[in-house]
Amino acid sequence: MNIKAIRGIALASATSFVTLMGSAAQAVEIEYWQYFFDARVAAMEQLIEKFQAANPDITVKMTHFPYADYRTKVAAAIPAGEGPDVVQLFYGWLNDYREAQLIQPLPSDVFPADRIEAEFFPMVGAMRDGDQYWALPTAVRSLALFYNERLMAEAGIDSPPETLDQMVEAAAKMTKRDSAGNITQVGLTVGMTAQDHHWFREGLIRQFGGDPYKDDYQTVNYDTDAGRAALDFYTGLVTGDNAVSSIGFMDEPQAAFKAGRAGMHIDGSFRIGSLADVRGLKWGVAELPASADGVRANYASYWVNAITSKAQGEKYDAAVKFMEYIVSDEAMQLWLDVVGELPAKPSVGMTEANANDPVFGPFIRGLKYARTTKFADESGQRQVLVDMVERMTLQGMGAAESLTVAAEAEQKILDGYYKK
Repeated sequence: MNIKAIRGIALASATSFVTLMGSAAQAVEIEYWQYFFDARVAAMEQLIEKFQAANPDITVKMTHFPYADYRTKVAAAIPAGEGPDVVQLFYGWLNDYREAQLIQPLPSDVFPADRIEAEFFPMVGAMRDGDQYWALPTAVRSLALFYNERLMAEAGIDSPPETLDQMVEAAAKMTKRDSAGNITQVGLTVGMTAQDHHWFREGLIRQFGGDPYKDDYQTVNYDTDAGRAALDFYTGLVTGDNAVSSIGFMDEPQAAFKAGRAGMHIDGSFRIGSLADVRGLKWGVAELPASADGVRANYASYWVNAITSKAQGEKYDAAVKFMEYIVSDEAMQLWLDVVGELPAKPSVGMTEANANDPVFGPFIRGLKYARTTKFADESGQRQVLVDMVERMTLQGMGAAESLTVAAEAEQKILDGYYKK
């Protein structure tokens, strides 16, 4: 072999080596964390596969933990420079994550606030601070009315109620009692520990003419005539001879509905999957009933994706790219198909097929008039409303007094957070 040929082989080898090293240098691995839920994990596996196919220089490693351990794991890992580059968190935890410096704002050149406002459902605005967003969801949740088709047919009810008054009438027809007058089948489940505290705040108070908070959710505003009317309506479901429900019936509302012992049940879209697995239970879904004068109101919540403070340099750039994909229209449709949670954009959710789907449709249509509560301490604020109802049902306190006590207690929580 002559010198020229040898030099050619050497040059080609060197070029290949440089190319190989360049590819290796460009390759980057990032971590994505979420809590464990079968359908969520399956959906994210598909999204990661699609993303990596389009971005072969980026590898995404997914890690998941049981829900009970999730927040602790995240809080310990990121400050140590370990764990996720992109993390999933409940929207109500955003303030805690920001305060602990676990996440960083999304880059405004890639996620401009005006474009997000135009493309996403309005409740996503809870993730905005000034001109920046801190997190975005792939999917959102709203409330709707689940109903037992068999119990409705037995009671002679042809269609689900469209108004609150019709709901109470239907519930009365499906309520059953034993010879001693004890309720053995509820017409409508109740429970502030479940989703009713959301329904009360963002639904009933607004439908009775009120506004639950002022000053961007920093001031309680339900100790009003509208708040008292909403509370009278709610507690009227469980008090007196015409009660259509019972607090603590079968321990929790969803259990009663799953067992076929409840005619109607207000719950989130995340309940669809578990109900679909209950053998022999025939159920349907309707939008939350409107008020007598046609006012509709709903509550929306969601889990969001955020870029952690751990992500820096090339990992940060890769995390931004991954964030772009998992909040895309394609990702939202896949999440709906696999998980059953609702798209965060009208462009996906309000397609004719999705908005008119007999199961998903009522939830999706409800997003148009849904509000998202900005919690300072969700569990603490929920307990305030649990105590409010218990003072009335267990201690005999009047609605007006109990509502005032609740408003004062919740304002202390808000003041403690925002003044800090």
